[in-house]
Amino acid sequence: MLVEYLIERYAKKAGKRIRNLDKKTLSLFQNYNWPGNIRELQNVVERAVILCDSETFSVDETWLKRELPPESSKLNAVSKGLGRLDETKERELIEAALAETGGRVSGPSGAAALLGVPRQTLESKITNLGINKHRFKSV
Repeated sequence: MLVEYLIERYAKKAGKRIRNLDKKTLSLFQNYNWPGNIRELQNVVERAVILCDSETFSVDETWLKRELPPESSKLNAVSKGLGRLDETKERELIEAALAETGGRVSGPSGAAALLGVPRQTLESKITNLGINKHRFKSV
């Protein structure tokens, strides 16, 4: 329903008439985890509407695929239980993510995204564990 609303909104703004929603696109939207939340969805829909040259709305599959570095997939899998780890293992995992991201916590290439946790959660854990995130900054 939200996607249909956004399509209609942006199509009207662009002066286009879009009547159909490609089933493959709908499936892509439903299976994507939307790390950027509603803003990311809005951006994808708006871009697709602008580029749409027919009455059927569709999105290029590559727009919704995030390439993760090989190390990050290992970190992400381990981080699913981040809160359930003992303090030492949790510290090691967070420090490894910070080292890999050059001390960056937020953003798509930050440690929070790498670990699959919200930025605020990671910031809180860094503070509680007394980790100096600045020592990982790359010069």
